[in-house]
Amino acid sequence: MSTTDNLRVAVVGAGMMGADHVRRITAKISNADVVAVVEPDEARAQAAAALAPGAVTAASFEEALDRTEIDGVIIATPGFLHEPILVTALERGLTVLCEKPLTTSAEDSLRIVELEQQHADRPKIQVGFMRRFDAGYKELKALRESGANGALLALHHAHRNPTTPPNFNESMLIHDSVIHEIDIIPFLTGEAITQVEVKKPRKNSLAPADLPEPQFVLFTTTSGTMAIVEINVNAQFGYQVTTDAVFESGVAYIGRETSQTIVSAGRSSQGVTPSFKERFGAAYDEEVQRWVDAARLGGIDGPSAWDGYTASVVAEVAVRAQQSGALETIEYAVAKPAFYATADDTALTEA
Repeated sequence: MSTTDNLRVAVVGAGMMGADHVRRITAKISNADVVAVVEPDEARAQAAAALAPGAVTAASFEEALDRTEIDGVIIATPGFLHEPILVTALERGLTVLCEKPLTTSAEDSLRIVELEQQHADRPKIQVGFMRRFDAGYKELKALRESGANGALLALHHAHRNPTTPPNFNESMLIHDSVIHEIDIIPFLTGEAITQVEVKKPRKNSLAPADLPEPQFVLFTTTSGTMAIVEINVNAQFGYQVTTDAVFESGVAYIGRETSQTIVSAGRSSQGVTPSFKERFGAAYDEEVQRWVDAARLGGIDGPSAWDGYTASVVAEVAVRAQQSGALETIEYAVAKPAFYATADDTALTEA
């Protein structure tokens, strides 16, 4: 495509996340147009397409490719449907923003990593770990890199949801929720996760009977930095994600103050965001805009397929730790290929 043209985007999946991306690209993102909505449920497809005048609807990705010209793809389907769409996109030379997870297994994710290197001269797949675009997390990373407060010793993460949807099971605590911390820990520390252990305190009586939560997931990185994640998904009061970073000479924290504080009648109160869309709305906007800008130049600007693979590896071992109660060691099948060395660090320039 010409670098002066808008990116023609197909959004695959028209559920809550997909429809939100259609709305975002149409109303907030520059230099991109949604030209296709792929969704087998016709009512949902039509509702999402109505947010993007002129967009066609299709029941499959292949049908959309036959009906209109497409430059980039946002994949917002359930994770088990990601792999065939990724394969088709790579074969067509399209740039992709894939919501997490990259795939539902480490083996499948590694296969995508290998396939991407066969079909492209630089990374084409960006994974939707939007926390990397949140202002607070970027500030924490910059603080660690500056060395102003010495070495980073530990991280305390809290990931709290008001309630869980039907059929939410224990492994989903890792694959659907803690997966975000699994990505953000290497982002903040600059190191790979090497060990994981899961501790289960007293069960929340408000959680479903077969869901043992909250849980504490303890990760260790290459240098020994420890990250403790409280995953607490029936907290009832709203959506809250916080991180405390413990340095040698200070502590930095983010996520507690997301609205104004009101002091009145002898009390101090502060609102809590109701869902992830409010807490990370600005991060989603920046993520998609940066992906669009990079995709118009044929690449990505964020977490790569390699990051998706390593997250899948850690998640699988963390689920094993849930079941075993033991400290589990994490091993990656291959070393990071040079192909991904600067995938999310180097700005793209026009060829």
